[in-house]
Amino acid sequence: MAFNRPAPTPSFMPDEVTGETSGDKKPDTFAFGARRDDEPWEPWNPSADTVVPVRGKHRVAKQRGGGLARSSTVLGVGVIAAVGAGGMASAQTGKPPVSISIPDLPNVGSLISDDEAPEGSSTALTAAGLTEADAEEGNADAGEALRSRIMLQAELQQDQVDREAQASAEAAAAKKAAALAAKEQDAAKAKAAAAKEKKEQEAKAKAEAARLAELAKQFTLPTSSYTITSTFGQSGSLWSSGQHTGLDFAAPTGTPIKAVHSGTITEAGWSGSYGYRTVLTLDDGTELWYAHQSSIGVSVGQKVSTGDVIGRVGATGNVTGAHLHLEVHTAGGSGIDPMAWLRGKGLNP
Repeated sequence: MAFNRPAPTPSFMPDEVTGETSGDKKPDTFAFGARRDDEPWEPWNPSADTVVPVRGKHRVAKQRGGGLARSSTVLGVGVIAAVGAGGMASAQTGKPPVSISIPDLPNVGSLISDDEAPEGSSTALTAAGLTEADAEEGNADAGEALRSRIMLQAELQQDQVDREAQASAEAAAAKKAAALAAKEQDAAKAKAAAAKEKKEQEAKAKAEAARLAELAKQFTLPTSSYTITSTFGQSGSLWSSGQHTGLDFAAPTGTPIKAVHSGTITEAGWSGSYGYRTVLTLDDGTELWYAHQSSIGVSVGQKVSTGDVIGRVGATGNVTGAHLHLEVHTAGGSGIDPMAWLRGKGLNP
């Protein structure tokens, strides 16, 4: 439709949803000047190029970034406003109606209004993400359900930590108990071994005492009423070798000298620094030397028994006083400690 001048833009607009005017209100001003009462009304063509964008509460904000989430509410309002009762959009342009289908936009009603959604509408945003388990537990709010799941997960994790700590403590206690039991077992074994060893030693000592007691019946000390004055290995200038080679029993001259054990007389007579000396050879080849005697009472080849008198204490040879000098030689001729040998026979000089 052609006009001689641009059609004035009224200060009123159609309703947001129905497209109807707001009622009986008459516009009294126009965008391009005041309307005269004698001027006729002209049809409003929203598609005309002369329409000036309306400013005010009906202004549609420019979409930013192309994101659906930011402009979903505006899009829903626009769709609802454009769709009529029969699902057709119409405009006063003289063009045939165009069919517009409503896209599947869940929760549009919830975004538009906080009122209760009508029957058959989409679920509210507060129910989004709810599971059947949440519904069974009575959770109707997604945030509450999420909080419940987080708390449950935290409790499960804490339970797992507690179980691991308990298992670790039990393992440490078991290890400590096993170590203590092993230590006690080792101590018991050591105690039993010590008791056994002690018992064996006591048995050996008892057997040795019995043996020595029996030997003591077969052996005797070489003299009586004596005093030990010099021992084996003692150093001094009194001995030609620099060391004492026997055991000295100091006693008065004439004190009887006895055979320590049964054997055979193999030597009897003068022997230099030993003075009068008698050699008694035992059955095992051991030689007993009796030196510094005042007199000899046996002869070579004579058999003697334990305790037989074979001579008398004297001070012959290299001496400083009356005493019996006793030496013990093995079968090979080496001199040994007479004190140890006598004690080995159950005697205690």
